[in-house]
Amino acid sequence: MSEALPTVIVIDDDPDVRRALQNLLRSVGLQVDTLESAQQFFDRKPPSGPCCLVVDIRLPGKSGLDFQEELRKTKLGLPIIFITGHGDVRMSVRAMKAGAHEFLAKPFHDQDLLDAVQSALERDRARREHEKAIRSLRRRYESLTAHEREVMALVAGGAPNKKIAAQLGLSEITVKAHRGRVMRKMRFQSLADLVRIADKLHAKLTIT
Repeated sequence: MSEALPTVIVIDDDPDVRRALQNLLRSVGLQVDTLESAQQFFDRKPPSGPCCLVVDIRLPGKSGLDFQEELRKTKLGLPIIFITGHGDVRMSVRAMKAGAHEFLAKPFHDQDLLDAVQSALERDRARREHEKAIRSLRRRYESLTAHEREVMALVAGGAPNKKIAAQLGLSEITVKAHRGRVMRKMRFQSLADLVRIADKLHAKLTIT
């Protein structure tokens, strides 16, 4: 199944700015949606493919910073590029500390925005790939039996088969069988894979 096309969502209450940004982004082959308020974003379905947001920091109703905070609570993780005509340093610092991808003061060069957008889309694409990999690992982990999970955790911790067998009250042959099934179900190619991934994803896979 092919990846959904990347989308840039522009949120600005000025129709002339929305039109200009739409034309610029479409000129380099990007798919663009334009909205006039932050609320319109939350009234629609989240994008299915890589996405970034170009947001005027001063919006009617919810400000761009308010929108950033609400978006953070949704855990969508979409990168935001803020634009502003006021050059407010305090707002810029606050936005960047809260995780904004970029903050551009008007007038900015078209290429600066295009570069920021491409960088943000790559960041979101990488995030989606990472989350997809985590979901796949979680499904595999959930396919393990209770004993297989115990064996996996102990192997990842460096325990030899003999010690695992004694700790779990199993024979070494049974431990080896469980270990083999863990390798197959989790699709590990080596013990190093098991240790590396179990350590890296310890919290996400609740390996204890």
